[in-house]
Amino acid sequence: MAQKRASRKKQTVGGTILTILLVIALFLWNNPQLWEGWIPGATPEPSSPSSASTEGEPAGEAKIWYIDVGQGDSILVQLPGEDGGTANILIDAGTTATKNTLCQWLQKHNVDRLDIVIATHPHEDHIGGMAAVLQAIPADTLYMPKTKSSKTPTTRCYENMLDAADEQGVQVKEGKAGLVVYQENGALLELVGPTRQDYDDLNAYSIVARLTYGERTFLFTGDCTKEAEEDMLQAGMDVSADVLKMGHHGSSTSTGDAFFQAVSPQTAVITCGVDNDYGHPHREILALLEESGIAVYRTDEQDTILASCDGEAITWQTGLPSVVEK
Repeated sequence: MAQKRASRKKQTVGGTILTILLVIALFLWNNPQLWEGWIPGATPEPSSPSSASTEGEPAGEAKIWYIDVGQGDSILVQLPGEDGGTANILIDAGTTATKNTLCQWLQKHNVDRLDIVIATHPHEDHIGGMAAVLQAIPADTLYMPKTKSSKTPTTRCYENMLDAADEQGVQVKEGKAGLVVYQENGALLELVGPTRQDYDDLNAYSIVARLTYGERTFLFTGDCTKEAEEDMLQAGMDVSADVLKMGHHGSSTSTGDAFFQAVSPQTAVITCGVDNDYGHPHREILALLEESGIAVYRTDEQDTILASCDGEAITWQTGLPSVVEK
C-alpha cells in the first residue's frame, strides 16, 4: 500500500513538473523577444512598420535635401532634435568623384554629426563618397543591406566604406524591412525594404526608407527594382507617401504600376545627372508622372532640391548649390 501511495505521489509530482514546463514553453513561444540572442539561430520575424507610430508632435521644421551629386544619390534629412538641436540622417553619399565636395557641402550646412547613415546598396553612385563622409564627420550608426554571399561586393569603394566605419567606431547594422531606426519629436523613420536576402540584382537589395513627419510622408527608394517593390507589397509594407524619390534615377526598371498606385504620391523627385549615359529618367516614367498629374522635381534640371515640412505643409526650393559642376 505504501509503495502504491509513493508511486501515485511520483506521478503527481511528474505531472506538475510537466505542466509547468509546458506553460513556460508556451510563454516563451509567444514572447520571442525574451529568448532572441541566446538560442542559436532564433530570430523572430520583424514587426510590420505599419504598427509603428510617431511619438509627440513635430517640434519645428524638418528639412529634406535632395543633394545634386550628378548621376548618383545623396539625401540629407534634418529633423528637429532635443533642446533645439538637429538630428542628421544621410541616405547615400554620391560618387567617388564628388566625395570631397559632398563633405564640404555637409559641413557648410552645419552637419557636425550624423545620427544615422544609410547605404541603400553597394553601388558606386550611392556609396562612392561614403568612406570620405565617415572619416570627415562623426557618425553613430550605419545601416546596410545584407546580400547573399555570391553577391557580396569586392569593390574598392565598398571595402573603403567598411574600413572607414571600423576605424571611426561606427556601429554597422543590417538594414531590412520592419526596422524603426528613428522615432522622436513627431518623426518616424522606418525601413520597408528589402524584404528578402536572395536577389540576383544588387539594386533589388536597396534599403527603402519611409519618413513620417507629422501628417506628411516621404519615401526613399534607392535603386529598388520592380521585383523588390512587389515583394514589399506582398509583405504588407506601408509604402504610401506624399513624396516619392523615384527608384533608380527614374529608370523604367523601377516604379511598377502596382507599387506606384500603393505609394500614391503627390510629388516625385528624380535624382540624376545631366545628359547621363543611361538616359535617366526614362520616357516611360516621365509619361507616367505626367499622366498622373504629379509635380516633378529633377536634380539634373533644378540642382539641389529642398523640401521643408512643418508636419502639415511641404514647401519646395530649387536651384540650391550642387556638389557637381554642370
